[in-house]
Parts: sequence; C-alpha cells; structure tokens
Amino acid sequence: MTSAEIISRIKQAPLVFDGAMGTMLYQRGVFLNKCFDEICLSNPGLIAKIHRAYVKAGADVITTNSFGANRIKLAEFGLAERCVDICHEAVRIARQELGVEGLVAASVGPCLRPGQYLGADNRTDVLAAFQESIQALAEAGADFILLETFSDWDEALLALQAAEGLDIAVMLSFAYDEHGETARGSTIEQITTQMDAHPGVSIVGMNCGSGPAALTDLLKRVMACTSKPVVVMPNAGSPRQVEGRMLYLTSPEYFTSYAKRMVQMGARGVGGCCGTTPEHIAEMSRAVKAVSTVRRAAVVKPVEQKSPDVQPLTMAQKSRMGAKLSRGERVSSVEILPPKSSDLRSMLQKAQTCYLAGVDAINIPDGPRASARISPMMAAVAIKQQVGIEPVLHYCCRDRNLIGMQSDLLGGFSAGLTNFLLITGDPPKLGDYPDVTGVFDVDSIGLAQLASNLNAGVDLGGNPLVPPTGILIGVGLNPCAVELNRELERFRRKIDAGAEYAITQPVFDSEALLRIIEQIRTFSDIPIVAGVWPFASFKNAEFMCNEVPGVVVPDELMERMRRCHTKQDGAETGIEIAREMCRQIGDVVAGFQVSAPFGNVNTAIKVLQG
Repeated sequence: MTSAEIISRIKQAPLVFDGAMGTMLYQRGVFLNKCFDEICLSNPGLIAKIHRAYVKAGADVITTNSFGANRIKLAEFGLAERCVDICHEAVRIARQELGVEGLVAASVGPCLRPGQYLGADNRTDVLAAFQESIQALAEAGADFILLETFSDWDEALLALQAAEGLDIAVMLSFAYDEHGETARGSTIEQITTQMDAHPGVSIVGMNCGSGPAALTDLLKRVMACTSKPVVVMPNAGSPRQVEGRMLYLTSPEYFTSYAKRMVQMGARGVGGCCGTTPEHIAEMSRAVKAVSTVRRAAVVKPVEQKSPDVQPLTMAQKSRMGAKLSRGERVSSVEILPPKSSDLRSMLQKAQTCYLAGVDAINIPDGPRASARISPMMAAVAIKQQVGIEPVLHYCCRDRNLIGMQSDLLGGFSAGLTNFLLITGDPPKLGDYPDVTGVFDVDSIGLAQLASNLNAGVDLGGNPLVPPTGILIGVGLNPCAVELNRELERFRRKIDAGAEYAITQPVFDSEALLRIIEQIRTFSDIPIVAGVWPFASFKNAEFMCNEVPGVVVPDELMERMRRCHTKQDGAETGIEIAREMCRQIGDVVAGFQVSAPFGNVNTAIKVLQG
C-alpha cells in the first residue's frame, strides 16, 4: 500500500496488531539459539499456526516472521544466501492466513547487534542488506514495511533509504526504556521529531523496551511531537525467571486496560511485543474495537426540500432552556443518574431540590459508562411531569438502530421532551455487560441530522411528517481531545447537521476550553455549556483522570486533591476547584452543567451558588 492508502486505512479506525512471534516459538519448544526466521522454510506450518491464532484473536495486522531476515544476521547461521527465499515465504505464509481484509506488515529489524555501531567499515554492507530484504518483502506483496525495535537513528536512516523508490508505506518503530530513552541515549522527543520530519515515515511507532504502563506514559510525549499516526506495541511487562524459564506474567486483562487507554489518548494502532500471546490480543481486540468502532452502514441525508406547509420552530420556541440560550442568558443544569431499579422517588426528590434552588434543568445520562438503568426517557418524563423542571435527555447511538431512534425521538417529543443531547455513547465493553454488542448504526453526527430532518417535517424514509417535531438539538464537545483538529472537524459537521447547542466533557483545564472555543468562534457562535465535575475525593479525581474517556485532569489539581487527608476536606476542595473553574470560564460559556458525584445534588448546587 502507498503511504496515502495506509494512512487513510489507519484513520478509519485504530488497527489491532498481532503479538509476539518469538515468545510463541519459544513456548512451542524452539530453542533460542535457532534462527527463528529460517523456520519459514523448514516448518512453515508452525509459523502459519501462530499467525492463524492471532487472526482468530482479532488482529487486523499480521507481522511477518522476518525480523532478522537480513544477510548480515542470517550469515551467523550460514543462511545469508537464503535471505530472499525467507522473505518471500514469510509474506506468503502471513497473507495465506490473513486473507484479503487484513494487512501484512513486513517485519524488518536492525542489522546490527546491541553494542555494535554504524561506521565507515560497515555502512555500505548494512544499506545493501536492508535493500535486499525490503525489496524482497515488498515484491512478495506485503502491505507495508515495519521497521521495528530500532535504537540507532543513523541505522534507521539507512533502512529508510533502502525503502526509497518503492511504492510502499513505511512504519518506523523505536524501542525506549521507561524513561523514554533509546539504548543509544536519544530521547523520545528527539527521535519522534526526526520521524515526524522525515518524508519516508508514514507511521510513527513504539515497541518493545517497556511494558504497557510505561509506554502509555510515553505516548503523551510522542503525541506532542508528531502529527503522523502513532502505533504502540508494548511488551507484556518485564520477564521473570520461573523454574529456569523467563516468563512474562502480565495478564491479558491488565495489558488490555492500558491498550484501551492508548486508543483513547489517540493511538491509531495497538499491538503486542515480547511476552504477548493470542490471549492478550484477543482480550485487547474485543475492548479496543468496542471503544473505537462506530458502524456507519446507515447514512442520514439532510432534507433537500422542505414542505411549504412546515414552519420549523425557532430555538426560543422549543423550550425554556432554548429561549434562555437564544437570548444569551446563562443556563444551569445538574446531572442526575436514573436509578438502577424501578423506584424513582430518590431521583425525583433530588430533582425537586434542584428546582427549588433555581436550577434551570436536569441532565439525564443515557446508560453512562454502558451501565443498565431505568429508561432515561421515562425518567425524564417523570421529572417533567411530577417536578416541573425541564429535563435534558442524553440520547446515545449504542443501544438502538435507526428505526428505534426515530421512534424514540418522536415518542419523547410527543411526551413533552424537547431538550436532547445527542451523543455516540460509551461502548458496552466499558460497562458492566462486556459481552453485549453495541448497535451504532450512526454516530452523533448522523443522529443530529435525523433530529434536524424530523424538525423539518421529514422522517427517516423521506416521508412527510406533520406536524414536525421541535427538538432542541444538543451535542457533545471534548475540549481536551488528543486529536484536536479531528474534534473540531467533527464538531463543525455536527453543527452542519443541525446542532443548536453543545455541552462539553467535564472541564478541568480552563486553558484547553478557552483555546477550543476561540477556534470554534471562527466558524460558529453556537452556545456552549461547560461540563463541571466537583471532585468528591482524591480517589474520585484519580478515577476521572484515568478511567473516563476524554477527560484530562492537570497535575496541579491532582496534587491539590492528594493533599486532602479527610473526606470532608476532599469534598470541600473539590467544590472550590469547580467554583474556580466556573469563574475562569464564565465569560465565554453559555452556562454550566454540573455533575452530582455519587448522587449528591447539594454538592452541585453549592458549585452553582458559588
């Protein structure tokens, strides 16, 4: 594949790479002093079996068994003349097991051993060795070249030079220790900046060197230095000696928890290196694909011609909240979770408390973090009818197909619900029911277009809808998105689809919010309501920082919460931090949506009153 083709593919959805080959061969009794690459010729069935296990585990990318298949390393086994044969067979076996949908990454490792250095005496030989291997792998039909586990930039440059002139993309991956340094002492910032500037590098990679926790931390530093797609392939922790064998003891669940976080931080591919197995990749694949995949099989097209009999409602006509937003008045809302049982009394009492305190609206999440609760629509209807305060119903794409979504929007509107926040939704893998599948016919952009069409008097099938709905269309915004340009582009598309206001993820970095609003104001004056979360404790702050997708908590706020030694001190500090945030951003937002940690609405009210 060309560089443009591989970048287009990896931007569609994060790719799952396979795991270790050497670890699997060792487990099957292959001695460490054997040439692993030559097994492609002497026992191709064994290599095929390992590839097959990774394909079955859900890997999108299979890496060829050719890491050491270069003339210099093969010469140590008397196999230098078999280099091309090994490379051809390595690609053939991988392609045979993967099929046409997946990608074959042609593995090319360093020619030099640890401790060896590139100099005038060996530079020509190293370049020739790279040229022979890369040419053979490319002509055998590999989709892209994977230069992996490099530590010397000068040697990597020779490998990149060897790939010049070939119509094939190149991923360059370096190995770093937990401090972000290569074995040659270069920093991760130095190497990443050089890869970002080099035209021959299509994808920036990190592999080997460290386990998932360390590479997750290092990913932040890499993302700050490149605009190219990034792939991370950690080891399964550090090996330990058990009864004379070196074993990696990191569980697939532990490994996967960090892989999900990497994808949420912006990695466009994740896989495994030393110590990882098909069990690691299977667990990771299920989670990562649930986190990242939204099917767009169904397309919601905008209405081309509105009926002359339809007069869509203005924003001010749709609801009290819409009227305040249209007048530029600040709105306030408190988030209350629907109960997990059928008993609505506690939820209604909390809504009543907020109503008496002068709060404008109650936000009702739709299965937050993929949890199963009473229907949020029924909860919203009960709040509106029994308390009188306006609800803002979160509605996500996870649980219903497009027909069900249209039915719900029509049903909710007919029951008096007008304020909607349309979101894509957390994948089921994040919640209590990991084996449940998500629907995701469309994302929040398509759902906003559906609601806009209903407001214009046209249903999903293009049929007239009389009378039309008057849904106030809200959408989400993440000010701390790692891929900020992508977030802005999606937000622009939400507005084009009909969004009338936005509510952000909980904001803990005021500068990040101010920056994204400044950019949004270049193309839209849409009202933006800031999400605010008062920490209940240091543990709660840790949860928000580490477990909630899209949320970034600055180190200084974590340190303030860390210094709280009592439960009361933690809660009071959390309220004060939330109040400070409101003061810092109050002049640029249309209001605040304050969460009530652990259902304590009095905490949220204190933030708003402050």
